[in-house]
Amino acid sequence: MTELHDLTAIEQLAALRAREVSPIELTGHYLDRIDRLDAGLGAFVEVTADAALTRARALEAAEPAGALWGLPFGDKDLVPRAGVPTRFGSRLHRDFIPDTTGDQAAVLDEAGGISVGKTNTPEFGLTGYTETQIGPPARDPWNPANGAGGSSGGAATAVAAGLLPLAPASDGGGSIRIPAATVGVVGIKPSRGRVPFASGLDSPGGLPVAGPIARTVADAALLLDVQVTGRPHPYATAAPGSGPFLDAATGAGAASARVGVTTVSPWDDAEDIRLDPDAARAVAIAADLLADAGTAVDAFDWRPRGYAEMFTTIWRTSAARMALSDADLELVEPITAWLVREGWQLSGAEVLEALAAATVFERETIMAFARFDAVLTPALALPPQPIGWFDASDAARNFSQQVQYAPYSSFVNVAGLPAIVVPVTLDASGHPVSVQLIGRPGGEAAIIALAATLEERVGPLPHPPAWRLSA
Repeated sequence: MTELHDLTAIEQLAALRAREVSPIELTGHYLDRIDRLDAGLGAFVEVTADAALTRARALEAAEPAGALWGLPFGDKDLVPRAGVPTRFGSRLHRDFIPDTTGDQAAVLDEAGGISVGKTNTPEFGLTGYTETQIGPPARDPWNPANGAGGSSGGAATAVAAGLLPLAPASDGGGSIRIPAATVGVVGIKPSRGRVPFASGLDSPGGLPVAGPIARTVADAALLLDVQVTGRPHPYATAAPGSGPFLDAATGAGAASARVGVTTVSPWDDAEDIRLDPDAARAVAIAADLLADAGTAVDAFDWRPRGYAEMFTTIWRTSAARMALSDADLELVEPITAWLVREGWQLSGAEVLEALAAATVFERETIMAFARFDAVLTPALALPPQPIGWFDASDAARNFSQQVQYAPYSSFVNVAGLPAIVVPVTLDASGHPVSVQLIGRPGGEAAIIALAATLEERVGPLPHPPAWRLSA
């Protein structure tokens, strides 16, 4: 029997607008699933059931209005919502309740969405896994012994397990793509400057942007359109190209595209990067599927150098900007304290040199990728890892482990490029394995079309065990 969560977000919206299902019914359905299933998954750190149902009743009494009218979502717990605890994954903010709602939440409210709570994130969103000192970890619904990745781990878990139809997220070094690939859903990291309220243009290196996580390419494109159009752009220029990006989810144009394929990462000369055979196989399968669809697919020999030192300097600089005292550092997690202290030790000259190197890397990467509409890479180098695999005490080793797990993510942020991860095959255990498509500046439409083509060619993949639980 088809249940409401079996429908795509777009199908749910159609049912809402046709009054075949009410906002109260749909919200109650997801709240019930969260209540029954989330204790073993850790997708949410706060569930606001009463507020969600109040909001649903108000929407139901009005005419449908807004691109997300009546559709539930969850706020990442880095995004403030007035009156709701916002802990940033840290015990430093265990009791913090903001007075105002941040733009990332307000834009979805204005589109008619219904927040059902806060999704799990690591401390200050600094890591590519979601395990904190203040609550349960976000787990992979395919195998809850494994983590869900991060930093948008709770959002990805919720979507993969059918606890949400889609979820807003953010990505400063892979924080959308790492968890989406870990649990086998779709995640889009937009171009720098694309999303007005989280453009990346006001941070060191221009790294963090907002984007969507969803079960299908079209659902992700739908949410991206909401994020892009929800606020006037505050800067003189935005990313080139235009939406609506949902139009690209038909796959049109993929046959005329040119795609480069590489398994090289810019960390290869600094870390022990070992590509899992299933990840390599997924890239080969995706390349064959695109070629069969008429896409020109070519091997791409890319040899970046000097990336590791530049990125680690910028990442430490970003951590050092947080207003944390020595006393605070005694309360945060070792990886946070290490990054902050390392950042404090950097000189102004070292920071400026790293930022200049990042600009050179961005230019050289864009030039190297320019002959392709998209570059196809693995999404992750390793399969999902057990809870506790990332070293909780040795911060330097922890950082290396994160790089070894996801070496194909952070350089996309440094280059300011759009990227999408999409599952294309299953490993021997039945777990989805994903690939990444990286676009030109402003090239979201091209990578969405290519991902939609892969999705159509692969066909429906199975849902994780939690999806099928009814009690």
